[in-house]
Amino acid sequence: MDITAIYKIAGLGIIVAILHIFLTQAGRQEQAQMLSLAGVIIVLLWLVQMISRLFADVEAVFRWW
Repeated sequence: MDITAIYKIAGLGIIVAILHIFLTQAGRQEQAQMLSLAGVIIVLLWLVQMISRLFADVEAVFRWW
């Protein structure tokens, strides 16, 4: 696993948290919640891709030809 994936997830979390605070202070609670939900969905998609790559690598290691 590459350390840049952790940095990407942390960076997205920080950006989403800051924008969530700004939107909440501006009285746009619904948009702030949608922004947080979008951030969670993006991170979950990244994690699914990483897990898919992990399974492909494990399959390649244990493949018997």
